[in-house]
Amino acid sequence: MTRPPQVFFYCLTLLFVVSACSRSGSNSVTEPAAKAGASPSPQRITSEGVVKVAAQPVQISAGQSGEAVIRITIQNGYHVNANPPTYSYLKATELEVSPAEGVSLASVTYPKAQNKKFPFAEKLLAVYEGEADLKATLKTDKAAKKGERSIPARLRIQACDDQVCYPPGTVELSIPVNVS
Repeated sequence: MTRPPQVFFYCLTLLFVVSACSRSGSNSVTEPAAKAGASPSPQRITSEGVVKVAAQPVQISAGQSGEAVIRITIQNGYHVNANPPTYSYLKATELEVSPAEGVSLASVTYPKAQNKKFPFAEKLLAVYEGEADLKATLKTDKAAKKGERSIPARLRIQACDDQVCYPPGTVELSIPVNVS
């Protein structure tokens, strides 16, 4: 007589498991309501995500120098560290230009920083907010072929808001150069 209660218990357990499994895969009426009330998952903020970069075209005669303007647009509510930064542990905004097709970087002039107070720092921090223009002096070889080209560059940045700084990032860009 001990078999019928064991069989009954086994069948009841099996029925419970099958029932539970079938509910998780079904589209019940309460699921959409639960999803609609849930808050959206927070987006991951990155330095590259809050900064846009655009290079203006530059005309340079072969064997000469010219100035390219690189505009940084920082999303409202964020800033990037200036060059040089206030503290050595902060990552400065830094433009790197790879030499290509007879064009190379001579120097970079960074804009004047804004000095702002933030809750996480003891003293004013040197930052860029909104829009800032970097100036890259490019030089061409005397033997550089005439014509248009795109010179690869990258901008290293570290974006912050008024509470935290995000991991440093790199934005790839091209500088349009016309050698005449």
